[in-house]
Amino acid sequence: MQLIDGKKIAADLKQEMAAEVKQMVAQGCRPPHLAIVLVGHDSGSETYVAGKLRACDECGFKSTLVRHEVDVTREQLLATLHTLNSDPDIDGYIVQLPLPAHINEQEIIEAIDYRKDVDGFHPTNVGRMMLGLPCFMTTMPQGILLLMQRYNIDTQGKNCVVMGRGNNAGKPIATLLSQKAYPGNCTVTICHSATRNLEQITRGADILIAAIGEPGYVKAAMVKEGAVVIDVGTTPVPCKELARGWRLRGDVDFDDVSEHCSFITPVPGGVGPMTIVSLLRNTLLAARHQVY
Repeated sequence: MQLIDGKKIAADLKQEMAAEVKQMVAQGCRPPHLAIVLVGHDSGSETYVAGKLRACDECGFKSTLVRHEVDVTREQLLATLHTLNSDPDIDGYIVQLPLPAHINEQEIIEAIDYRKDVDGFHPTNVGRMMLGLPCFMTTMPQGILLLMQRYNIDTQGKNCVVMGRGNNAGKPIATLLSQKAYPGNCTVTICHSATRNLEQITRGADILIAAIGEPGYVKAAMVKEGAVVIDVGTTPVPCKELARGWRLRGDVDFDDVSEHCSFITPVPGGVGPMTIVSLLRNTLLAARHQVY
C-alpha cells in the first residue's frame, strides 16, 4: 500500500506556482489577485478562509477579504458581487459557503461572473466541464486528478466507482474520469443512497472514490484487493484526545481498508490540501487569461 500524501503534493505545487508568479512579476505583470467574500463568523468558514489567504501569501498572490455580517441582505451581497465582477484588478473570487439560510446560495453562485468563478461552481463552468471544454474546473475534483497525475495512477480503461452524487465532488469527478483524457478514460459507476447491491458494485472497482459524508462507512469487505481508494470525506467527529474536542474522519475506515489497497488517501492530509491548491491554480489561469 502506498499513501497518497496530499500535503506534500500541495506543497510542491505551491512552490511551482510561487516560481511562476515570481517570473510573471519579473516580466512586468502584476501577481494574480484572489478575492474572498465571507459572510458571518462561522468558525469552520473562518478556518478555511484563513488557509486560503495564507496559501495566497505563500504563492505570491495578492488577496482581498471582503466581509459581511450574518444579517447581510440579498441586495447588499449581490452589490458586492457586481463590484467584484467589474473590478479589472480582481482575477477571480469566491463566496465562501455555506451562506446564511435567508440567502439563496444558487442565486449567489449564478451572480458570479463565470470568467472569475475560480471555485468552478457557476453553471457555465460546470457545463463546459461536462463537454470537455476549457473552464475553471471545480476545485475538489481537480485536486483528485492532480493527485492521480503526481502518483502516475493508471486510469485507462479502469472500472471506477464513485460513491456519492453531490455537485461539488461526486458528479464532477465521475464526469472527468469518464472523459477521454488522463486521468480519465474510465468506465464510471455512480452509487448513491438508492443503489442496490452496493458492496457487490464497489468490490468491482479498480478505483473507488468515497464522497458520501458518512464517517468510516467503507470497510475492507467493500474494496477490491489492490484498488486505488480516494477518500473525499471530512466529517468532524468527537475526539477527547485533542484539545479542540474533535477530529476529521473520512468516509473510509482507513485502518480496516488500507492493507488491501495499492494507493489510499488519508484524512486529513489527502484530498483536503489539494482543494486550496486547485483554487490558486484556477486564479493563476484567470490572471494569465488562459481559460476565457
